[in-house]
Amino acid sequence: MTEDLSYEQALQKLDEKLKLLEDGELSLEAALSAVDEARIYLKVCTERLEVARKKIEVRPDTETAG
Repeated sequence: MTEDLSYEQALQKLDEKLKLLEDGELSLEAALSAVDEARIYLKVCTERLEVARKKIEVRPDTETAG
């Protein structure tokens, strides 16, 4: 399920879970579940950013004789 999420989708879901936690109205069990889900979405975001970073990483050119 999370493998199909884009960075933006995972970030939105992470934000939703964080807002629920910030509201402070969840039961302990629901809060723990929200934390677990937030960690999953954070991991997805981190993985997507790492893939993007590798794609755009600038590698130094080897010196060419002129």
